[in-house]
Amino acid sequence: MAPWALLSPGVLVRTGHTVLTWGITLVLFLHDTELRQWEEQGQLLLPLTFLLLVLGSLLLYLAVSLMDPGYVNVQPQPQEALKEEQTAMVPPAIPLRRCRYCLVLQPLRARHCRECRRCVRRYDHHCPWMDNCVGERNHPLFVVYLALHLVVLLWGLYLAWWSGLRFFQPWGLWLRSSGLLFATFLLLSLFSLVASLLLASHLYLVASNTTTWEFISSHRIAYLRQRPSNPFDRGLTRNLAHFFCGWPSGSWETLWAEEEEEGSSPAV
Repeated sequence: MAPWALLSPGVLVRTGHTVLTWGITLVLFLHDTELRQWEEQGQLLLPLTFLLLVLGSLLLYLAVSLMDPGYVNVQPQPQEALKEEQTAMVPPAIPLRRCRYCLVLQPLRARHCRECRRCVRRYDHHCPWMDNCVGERNHPLFVVYLALHLVVLLWGLYLAWWSGLRFFQPWGLWLRSSGLLFATFLLLSLFSLVASLLLASHLYLVASNTTTWEFISSHRIAYLRQRPSNPFDRGLTRNLAHFFCGWPSGSWETLWAEEEEEGSSPAV
């Protein structure tokens, strides 16, 4: 590995996230919080549970940030094979679009990410905090990560405020003894707010089977423009089952065509 590869944005972001995660955890253990009190009393179940949740959150973060989000295959194919694939898999009403950047035929709901320089299936967004796209393959893990991370943040927020911070005078002495814990509390408050908003927005999008990109840019997307409703919405239960379990299966092109036929059929 070249030395400059160690200074790439992805390595720096993931290292920063890891250091910040364990740094905040260490502050909560070193100050007089319930974590430290439980540890000193030999009650290790809750401190170990907290550490396991922090570790699980960090491992999920690394998994989402390092895995393939669903890149479209960039291997060149013969023109005849492309035509046969389009005829066999895609309804004629939906012409495949060739990406002007990487020149691959994009499946429905795919989009080119300029940061990753690849087309991503069921593209949701590019997450700068992970230096990776959130797409078809890692979007479910991303939602699970947000949920687990929010649990850890709220628990840490409770530990910092209710069992750690004790305000007293003189303020100079209090700042020297509790300033680091108070700064940790402010960070946890900010991260909890961001994680809560992200989790709520993604659960809403998952429930309606849409993506962040489609929700924001539906007026600019060819397959959504001039559509009265979301063609991929199968109802709450089926949307959740497909998102987290992959059931019921089926291509987005087929689903889009079925909805198109239902919408264009005359009322009886």
